Amino acid sequence: MIKRVGRILGLRTGGARARLPRLRLDMAGTVVYAIGDVHGCLDELLALEDAIVRDAAALPGRKLIIMLGDYVDRGPASAQVLDHLAAHPPTGVERICLAGNHELAMLDYLEGRSSLTAWLRMGAESTLQSYGIDHRRLIEIFRDGAQVDDAIRRSIPPAHFALLRSMPVLVETSRYIFVHAGVRPDVPLDKQTDEDLVFIRSAFFERAHLLSRYVVHGHTPVEEAGREGMRVNLDTGAFFSGRLTALRIWQDKGRYLSNLSQ
Repeated sequence: MIKRVGRILGLRTGGARARLPRLRLDMAGTVVYAIGDVHGCLDELLALEDAIVRDAAALPGRKLIIMLGDYVDRGPASAQVLDHLAAHPPTGVERICLAGNHELAMLDYLEGRSSLTAWLRMGAESTLQSYGIDHRRLIEIFRDGAQVDDAIRRSIPPAHFALLRSMPVLVETSRYIFVHAGVRPDVPLDKQTDEDLVFIRSAFFERAHLLSRYVVHGHTPVEEAGREGMRVNLDTGAFFSGRLTALRIWQDKGRYLSNLSQ
């Protein structure tokens, strides 16, 4: 059973971003597959989902995929990844898509809270290209920044806006926390900001010895997914390594899968 904590996004263009939803999950009888950072790598995501479906077929109970965020930017197919995530998950599997810092950057631009330049610094050029948008050509045509922004925003499908606005920032269970970047181990979860949860690095790593629950996260690329103390990093840099990684948690035991799994 999933309980939603907080309120649904109710955003107005240019207004402050509301606190993102946070979910509580009862994992009893559930097989969870957490997937690391996708970054526009649709083929790798589809291959990993195939591996998950094969693995899940041999297991009883409910099957749930928790995506750990960063679906857009850097890789070649951000728009297509969002199309895929906005559609139904694989047959027999449920799916939760958490927000990463790149989704927040995209949404902040699309809703007028930040500039195109700020989003481009995050790797947005490949995302715009995946929508068929040449922002340099738009600048040549319009010369007015507001018109460029309007043209880009009109090119984003409503379903993608809806998906970005609906993303929770965290899923917590009695033994696990699923989040994009990490947590502040010495601060109660309800006191942590969305920015903490999607951007944090050193403040998380340096105090991870204080964790009382396992934290499954991405955000910081590593060569191989693995557990270090009470944290598990699943970001294997799909957009430059070609490897997208998942962690299966079932009956408190873990197994790694990747798009390269046979």
